[in-house]
Amino acid sequence: MSLSVRGVSASLGKREVLYGIDFEVRPGDVLGLVGPNGSGKTTALRCCYRALTPTAGTVFVDGVDAHATARSELARAVGVGTQEPEASAGLTVRESVALGRVPHRGWFDRPTTADGDIVMDCLARVDLDDLADRDVGALSGGERQRVAIARALAQQPRILLLDEPTNHLDLRHQLIVMNAVRDLAADGLAIVVTVHDLRLAVEYCTSLAVLDAGRVVASGATADVLDDRLLADVFGIRATVRANPRPSIDIHGLA
Repeated sequence: MSLSVRGVSASLGKREVLYGIDFEVRPGDVLGLVGPNGSGKTTALRCCYRALTPTAGTVFVDGVDAHATARSELARAVGVGTQEPEASAGLTVRESVALGRVPHRGWFDRPTTADGDIVMDCLARVDLDDLADRDVGALSGGERQRVAIARALAQQPRILLLDEPTNHLDLRHQLIVMNAVRDLAADGLAIVVTVHDLRLAVEYCTSLAVLDAGRVVASGATADVLDDRLLADVFGIRATVRANPRPSIDIHGLA
């Protein structure tokens, strides 16, 4: 199941934020949306999961207009982890993540043993199984971030959209989350992730769409997109991307 964004423009209030952007992600790929602050990364992602209606263009999920698809059907196909997840105070971590199973069984159906197993597997993927019975309202921002990711995984989507999934996380948990993203792509998911840290983008994303002032200024395989000129012009840095022995970026300073 693939996700395609074709000619999408969007506005926040009276201010146009996106200008006819295009990108696509297929099963097995991790597409990183990267760019400076305010470039439109989160807005682009919001258009993909119907939190924002484009003013032009179309978002296709497996060839079908996402904005013409029933929300319940879309929720079974597309999982979303937002940058500032709700605290869900009063629910345990387990209960909060279990909400991701609702599209598969309905609000009033009792959870099955299989549902419980899926929830615990998702908690383990983001290193939260030891906190399963903790009140979500008592968690740190980084822990709540991982709860939101686990809840999205519990939907068992075929497309996963993550907005700054490493936001608030310490280094160890950044790597845990991004390793989980890589594993999920290997299992056949199509994943779009907004990434603030170019080092994580280079290491974990198979392809990139670079946004600048609401436009996609470059897209393609990660190692091909981030050349010296683009890094200087868009990000204002001097840096070199290396493919071997593993993908990485050396940042030399300001451009």
